[in-house]
Amino acid sequence: MKVQFTETVLRDANQSLIATRLPYSEFDGILETMDKAGYYSLECWGGATFDSCLRYLDEDPWERLRKIRAKCPNTKLQMLLRGQNLLGYHHYPDDVVRMFVKKSIENGIDIIRIFDALNDVRNIEVAVDETLKNGAIASGAICYTQSPIHNLESYIKLAKQMEELGCQTICIKDMAGILGPNEAYDMVKALKENVKTPIILHTHCTTGLGMLTLQKAVEAGCDVIDTAISSFSGGTSQAPTETMAYALKQEGYDVDLDLSVLKEINDFFKPIKDEYLKKGTLNPLVLSTDTNALNYQIPGGMLSNLVAQLTAQNKMDKFNDVLLETPKVRKDLGYPPLVTPMSQMVGVQATVNVLVGERYKNISKEVKAYIKGEYGRAPGEIDKDLMKKVLGDEEPIKGRFADTLEPGFEKAKKEIGEKAKSDEDVLSYIAFPTQAEAFFDKREEKAKNTFKYSIKRID
Repeated sequence: MKVQFTETVLRDANQSLIATRLPYSEFDGILETMDKAGYYSLECWGGATFDSCLRYLDEDPWERLRKIRAKCPNTKLQMLLRGQNLLGYHHYPDDVVRMFVKKSIENGIDIIRIFDALNDVRNIEVAVDETLKNGAIASGAICYTQSPIHNLESYIKLAKQMEELGCQTICIKDMAGILGPNEAYDMVKALKENVKTPIILHTHCTTGLGMLTLQKAVEAGCDVIDTAISSFSGGTSQAPTETMAYALKQEGYDVDLDLSVLKEINDFFKPIKDEYLKKGTLNPLVLSTDTNALNYQIPGGMLSNLVAQLTAQNKMDKFNDVLLETPKVRKDLGYPPLVTPMSQMVGVQATVNVLVGERYKNISKEVKAYIKGEYGRAPGEIDKDLMKKVLGDEEPIKGRFADTLEPGFEKAKKEIGEKAKSDEDVLSYIAFPTQAEAFFDKREEKAKNTFKYSIKRID
């Protein structure tokens, strides 16, 4: 049996360990080598990379993608997309979603892994359709979570719906690292028996289960696994690529990866990791095993956000109370999977409930929007009293929220005007208006200074 690998160091691994602060300049020199390793794909875009490029790295995310494409002509490039949320934190009109998908593919993306935070397939329909229309691979992602309403039957139903939409692969997305080995085996086996598409597993090492879980998934027939080159693996990141490749080869699986090339890649990233440790960008805490997620079902990134919020308000003495409140809020909201943006919404509301000393005295605008149905269909039943408090006598949105939105691309194009030099710039502005506009201003200033310098040289 053949097992293929998706390398995550260019996206999720550095997102998980160093908050997506890896600039293009630091990995440019290894891309051509990575292209020779034999990966199924390189996950290199989407997720938080877009926001981080504009906000922190002073990079054009589209240019970053084009550069990676030029250096890696032989390996499929992959991105993560939040369905109707795209890469932002609210739903966008269909015309914007279609344009974003189209331009992503034009600029070099081969595989788009598409998920919805609520596992509401209505919110991935447009993105899947546009991906297929533009000749790329649409990979439907199931957000794995545990609750009284999430079980094998519900995941099989979801996978079948994704296959019917046209998804060519289906990924189990375990964002918190809470998928156990036996659960992985049972889930992969059940999906293989019920859908015809290849099955992919994405998990994290946060709880220490990562490698065991991948191993059992492969035994059940998993076709592709997500891993990270070893220097950027472990902790809140993925399992080490080399270790999994070595072990699976030893067990007789057909693995295309060249271990000598993997060593070159790891040798390149080792000093980069060491530098981030010295600077403090990489906190050793995120490299450790944290089993709290197994008890509270809270992803590592969400835990660190809770700590940051409480520390900022000098309220760390309330940490255990917030941990206890979080699953209660999640239950009240119908057990949404704790993935962006739901993890932030549940965590913030739990923190507010504890600090105010009264549950739901203050309700965040995002939670109100969720209860109104703006994020999609809640997986389970929302608490009736909470619904009443937010909606009064109103009815929640029954259909797809995007159907209520006016087209947005041309409107945004007029708004940003000449600052946008391309359709890609307009999309950057739509996703992150403040950050994109600041980036465009800096870009313009740099161009002016370069022009002045060139004139002086001619003189």
